[in-house]
Amino acid sequence: MADVLPLVEARLRTALGEPDARAAVTFLGTERIEVLRFHEGGIVRYATLGMSAQPMTDPTAMLADPVKGPRAELVLSVRAGVTETDKVLRPLAVLAASPQVEGLVVTPGASLDVGEPLWPGAPFTSVLVAEPGGLVEDLELDDPMDPVRFLPLLPMTPNEAAWKRVHGAQALQEKWLAQGTDLRDPSRRSVPLE
Repeated sequence: MADVLPLVEARLRTALGEPDARAAVTFLGTERIEVLRFHEGGIVRYATLGMSAQPMTDPTAMLADPVKGPRAELVLSVRAGVTETDKVLRPLAVLAASPQVEGLVVTPGASLDVGEPLWPGAPFTSVLVAEPGGLVEDLELDDPMDPVRFLPLLPMTPNEAAWKRVHGAQALQEKWLAQGTDLRDPSRRSVPLE
């Protein structure tokens, strides 16, 4: 089996250009997670590298399959220069390690919460996992491995996260769209949820 991470990094570089910074975090009992930073115009993108090294395993499965199963990396895009968004590196690494640590299978529509602001002063403690395929195309791997999906993360305020739990991810995304919400604004306020 080919080592997945060099292929994943090559796909990120093809889609986003050369990273201008990278940081690595290792949590006890997990493999190393890196976060790469890319600048494109007025947008800064943070992409995890390491989450896809192993397939995500259903926590109810008796045995973890070392080859088959969904694989993903996370991508967060925000406006550059508004606030200290580089402090998001550790929270992103925590989210990327959650399949190894907590046995989560991260899929579009899921909410991921770090329990603290994503960066200093951020009005967000959680993210909505969006559909892949727009910014970075899926990376096909040799059979029988599943492709690596690059999942965009959309920051949510606590009110939005609570509303999403009741009404669902699609309804929240429709609210954002109807209000013309700039989801890349790192200091935006919660969308009206009446």
